[in-house]
Amino acid sequence: MQQLEQLTRAARALGNGEVVPGSAEAEVARQLQICNACRYCEGFCAVFPAMTRRLAFPQADVHYLANLCHNCGACLHACQYAPPHEFAVNVPQAMARVRLQTYSDYAWPPALGKLYQRAGLTLALAVAGALAFFMMLTLWLKDTLWRVPPQADFYGIFPHNLLVALFAPVFLYAVLALALGVRRFWRAVTPGRDYAGPALAAVRAGAAVEATHDVLRLKYLDGGHGEGCNNEDDAWTLWRRRFHHATFYGFLLCFAATSVATLYHYLLGWPAPYDWPSLPKLLGAAGGLLLLVGTAGLWRLNLRRHPQHGDAAQKPMDRGFIALLFFTSATGLGLWWARGTAAMPATLALHLGLVMALFLTLPYGKFAHGVFRGAALLKWALEKRLPSQLRLGDD
Repeated sequence: MQQLEQLTRAARALGNGEVVPGSAEAEVARQLQICNACRYCEGFCAVFPAMTRRLAFPQADVHYLANLCHNCGACLHACQYAPPHEFAVNVPQAMARVRLQTYSDYAWPPALGKLYQRAGLTLALAVAGALAFFMMLTLWLKDTLWRVPPQADFYGIFPHNLLVALFAPVFLYAVLALALGVRRFWRAVTPGRDYAGPALAAVRAGAAVEATHDVLRLKYLDGGHGEGCNNEDDAWTLWRRRFHHATFYGFLLCFAATSVATLYHYLLGWPAPYDWPSLPKLLGAAGGLLLLVGTAGLWRLNLRRHPQHGDAAQKPMDRGFIALLFFTSATGLGLWWARGTAAMPATLALHLGLVMALFLTLPYGKFAHGVFRGAALLKWALEKRLPSQLRLGDD
């Protein structure tokens, strides 16, 4: 009977948009009530000034603030109520637990989000290994696994139309799943007619520019004082921000290389492979090297991060995404070394398997986290432009 009553109260709280007692959201709400009374960290990042605009913290606001947090750790090291104080205020860790939950709560379809949440590293590498094995098996059955392809051409191994048929649906699925996930998140954290109406058109435009600027600069990874995040030894460091930049822009450059190559093929009739100094080659080389450096650095920092900075349950998801990006860039660069050799077909199969696994898991890991954080930054940029007493949605 007691368990039934607890479930009934939880269902009622969810229906009203309130946090469920004893949940990860309830712990964040408790800590933010303490922070709201203290306000020592108000200038550290966007979370605390956004917090001060609220007197209560329903579930939607907790999800919004958790994704607005960049987990720099500055507030933990500055907090007089941090453990072992009886208040046990650890905002980065509490926010990280809620963020992990939002990835599966808003994921599409939700079942895949929950699966990736439980075993991100295992799932990512297992999918990549299975796809690569399938491609290698196909080449082995055709007796082309260890044969040098004609003119060292990728399409001599896997026909162009076959690759398009395999990867176009996977890419479109990733885009659709990400779009539906962030749409669900945005509707949850901006209920009703928030930010709607012609009177707020100029506000929305300015906010979009500011949010884009903050995303591209990774503004809030500076610790609020410009000296970076706190390291495992409590010292400030900018390396976490730098490695994030290298990973982020490396990924964008690799995507740009693929996009330019697609335009070359379909618009100009210039099929791959491309040699130096072609634009796809330059963009791919720069992106691949940045990805290698960025992901290697993030992996090292993840292993050494202070245990109170984040949630241990999130590490498999974090490391799964980092590992996939690292091996994708490593095998992509390895194709240059293998081109024109008997190792080229196997290397290509391994690379394609990793790329396909990367796109299949993009909507459920750290990439989705980046998209959600961008949406949270947009909401914060909008909030700052509205009077605190204005009810969101009123024109």
